Amino acid sequence: MFIPPNNLKNKFAPTQRASQPVRLKSDHLLIDRAVAQKVFGDDLNVNVVYYADRNILMIAPKSDELFKQLHKTKQHMLKDRNEQGDKTIALHELLIDNEIDRTDKALAYEYEEALKILTVKL
Repeated sequence: MFIPPNNLKNKFAPTQRASQPVRLKSDHLLIDRAVAQKVFGDDLNVNVVYYADRNILMIAPKSDELFKQLHKTKQHMLKDRNEQGDKTIALHELLIDNEIDRTDKALAYEYEEALKILTVKL
């Protein structure tokens, strides 16, 4: 069987991860290792709150008790996506309940280093 070289190259071409450190894919929030390590450190769970009026998702490590007290949060598991250290958070319920566009896409985000909070524009 002959496989044209261009087709083979396209199949194994690296994805553009560097330009999309935070993205939505298959109802999961994908966070690249560099961002995840800064925000969550070694925590395995995160506290998440969604503000529909501003269309933003705020995420903080579970160890941040102040964030949990200030916001009505839900706890989510921070899952390992791959060996490089990228992380994922399942957002199925949040996306469906709030009728948010579930299309795979790169997302704008801000990281507040002093507060250890990741704010994502959905």
